[in-house]
Amino acid sequence: MHTSKKPIGFWSAVSMGVGAMVGAGIFALLGEASAISGSAVYISFIIGGIIALFSGYSLGKLGARYPSSGGIIEYLSQSYGIGFFTGTMGVMLYFSAIVSLSLIAKAFGNYAVTFLPSSGVSQIWHHVFSVGIIVLFVLINLRGAKDVAVWERVTVGIKFFVLTLLSIAGIVYLNPVLLSPSYYPPVNDIFFSLAITFFAFEGFRVITNTAEDMPNPEKTLPRAMMTSILLVMILYVAISFAVFGNLPVEKVIAAKDFALAEAALPIFGHIGFLIVAITALIATASAINANLYSVTNVTYQLAKDGELPARFGKPIGHSREGLVISGILIIILSLLFDLSQIAAIGSISILFIHTVTHIGHLKIISKTGASKFLVFIAAVLSFTAMVLALVYVSKSSYSILYILISFVLLASFTELLLQKILKREIKPRI
Repeated sequence: MHTSKKPIGFWSAVSMGVGAMVGAGIFALLGEASAISGSAVYISFIIGGIIALFSGYSLGKLGARYPSSGGIIEYLSQSYGIGFFTGTMGVMLYFSAIVSLSLIAKAFGNYAVTFLPSSGVSQIWHHVFSVGIIVLFVLINLRGAKDVAVWERVTVGIKFFVLTLLSIAGIVYLNPVLLSPSYYPPVNDIFFSLAITFFAFEGFRVITNTAEDMPNPEKTLPRAMMTSILLVMILYVAISFAVFGNLPVEKVIAAKDFALAEAALPIFGHIGFLIVAITALIATASAINANLYSVTNVTYQLAKDGELPARFGKPIGHSREGLVISGILIIILSLLFDLSQIAAIGSISILFIHTVTHIGHLKIISKTGASKFLVFIAAVLSFTAMVLALVYVSKSSYSILYILISFVLLASFTELLLQKILKREIKPRI
């Protein structure tokens, strides 16, 4: 592990975790989640937060024992050794992160274009904003971890202030009738909405990739992980009360991407709508920034283990060439493809990787000093959430299952191809 000249402290790590979580998910997916679980979406956020807390405990213990910029990649290597299985999981994690970033970039473009005159707006402006935000944060990340952390502290502060203000005002003026359990959907639907609400927590894993830039990761990483998840969990529940306490479910669903901004209208008027919409831009930008940092560290670890070409790990500026390569791939995906279905596959894949990581943790738990019971619960909850997500998405179309299978096959084929090209020997991790 290297020693960073620009270390990331506790609150910087918390900011990066919060920044990665409070991004496109809560702003763009609240309406879709409400279409499944109605005004009971806050229950889904609580359950999703509990799953994230157990996962955060397991990953935090692994990070304290094996501090590495590779995060989950390093933990998989320690548990299963460096080989085909670990390589395939690593490639899946990388693909999932790239897809998620492409969607966040597209979400930023969709928000940004609403500030242009409504008449005669060309589709090209969506692409201009999506590409522009990726280029901007590639440049920021090239300046090093300290600049990434500084940006996260600023943007997270803005996001938290606006969303906390909206939550408090919304709760003060809420109509209790709108939150009556009589309006709740069947219990099954609340659990099915985890397919969406857990995605709003998924970004907490980026904290594991900051370990090599922490002066004391053994203590800082686990505390930062749990703190960021708890803060976001409380914020999501408060937002849910504020939104569904002021708007009927039908209006929230109709508002779709702008549900939070729509909720600000009856309280703060049009100015409130604009402020929340601007905050959505800041939130998506912040999520791109934190996730780009995470992706760069993942590709660096994969390159070190020979599971990606060595070029990904070569220095450029204060970062690695993997940052630039990933930025190019994100731009290509955001320009060429509709990734709505692929995003669901990415979310399910990450839950699968979490499950595999927790099971692997059980193999080396004597080295981490973690609670076997809590790690086992983390594995069970992640697996259950993955199954629920699979059941939900397959209800609308079996094509999702075919895409998932293709996704796994693509990751496996990529790993086999890399092994053949690089002609590396597969040695177990000692």
